[in-house]
Amino acid sequence: MKPFQYIRPKTIKEAVQAVADDSQARYIAGGTNLLDLMKRDIEKPEKLVDINHLPLKKIEVKSGVLRIGSLALNSAVSHHAQVVKRFPLLVQALLAGASGQIRNMATAGGNLLQQTRCPYFYDTAFPCNKRSPGTGCSAINGISRLHAVYEVDISNPQKACIAVNPSDMAVALMALDASIMVSGKNGERKMALDELYHSPATQPNLDHNLEKGDLITAVELPHAPLAQHAHYLKVRDRTSYAFALVSAAVALDIRDHRIQAARITLGGVAYKPWRLPAVEKQLLGQPISITAFRDAGVAALTDTRSFEHNAYKLKLIPNVIAEALKIASGLS
Repeated sequence: MKPFQYIRPKTIKEAVQAVADDSQARYIAGGTNLLDLMKRDIEKPEKLVDINHLPLKKIEVKSGVLRIGSLALNSAVSHHAQVVKRFPLLVQALLAGASGQIRNMATAGGNLLQQTRCPYFYDTAFPCNKRSPGTGCSAINGISRLHAVYEVDISNPQKACIAVNPSDMAVALMALDASIMVSGKNGERKMALDELYHSPATQPNLDHNLEKGDLITAVELPHAPLAQHAHYLKVRDRTSYAFALVSAAVALDIRDHRIQAARITLGGVAYKPWRLPAVEKQLLGQPISITAFRDAGVAALTDTRSFEHNAYKLKLIPNVIAEALKIASGLS
C-alpha cells in the first residue's frame, strides 16, 4: 500500500474543500471497499480525509420524508424503527448485503459509491477500461458470468465496460424513488439517485456524476403507499456474504386487487441499479395475478444482451421479477 497523509477536518465545509483542492485526496468513512482497493494498488490516494466524526449519522423523519445521514451505518439503518415501519424493502436489501461485521462498519453514503466487484478490475494483470481507460475489457471475451446484460455497448473495445454495480441498498432505494443530498464547493444540492451513476458508454472509468470534492450528506425517501407492498429478492451463489447474480426490488400500490402504481429495479445486471419504467407502466391497472407478473418478467428482457457465460441471467430475470411481485402482492 502506498503511504498517505491522513487528515480529520472539523466541518463538512472543511472536508469538501480538502478533497476539492487535492486531486489525490479521497474521503474515508467505513473504508470497507476503499481499503481493499488500496491494498491491491488499484486506488492510490496520497491523502485520506476522515469524515467519520462529522454530524451525518442521524436518521429522522421531517415533513413526511425519511432522511438518512450518509454516515449512518448499514446496521443502524436496517434496525431503525422508522425504516422498519416505513420501508421494509430497504431493510430486506440491507440485510441481504455483506456480513453483519461489514454492515457494522459500512455507511449509507459509501454503500452507494462502492466499486464493482468485477474480477478483472481487481486483478491488475488484466486489461480493464474501468481501471485503465483504453486498455480494453477482459470480461467481454473472458469469464462474463457476473457481468451486465443491460446497456451493453462493445462496439469500441477500448471504451467498453460490462461490469455491474454491486450495491443491494441502491437497488431498493432506486425502487423507492430516493434522492441524495450532496455538499460541494458551491453549496448543497439535491439529485435523484438515478442521476448519480455514470454510464460507461462515454468514460468507463467514471462510476458517478459527482464533482471533485462532492460529499453525499444524506439519502431522502418520500413516503409512498407502495412502500408497504414490497419485496427484495436476491439470487446468489450462496445464501450469505455474496453479491447478486440477479436481484429485484419491487414495490406496488394495490387497491381493490388492482395495481395502481409499480416500481421494479434490478441489481446485478447493469452499471447501476436498473429501473424498468416500461414494465412498471405495463402493470398499471392490472389485476393481481401470476399471469400479469410473468408477463412483466418477460417484458423486462427488452434491450438485453448476454455473453457466453451470463446468458443464464436472461432466464433468471423473468423468474426473479415474477416471484418478487408475487411475494410483494401477497399471492405467495
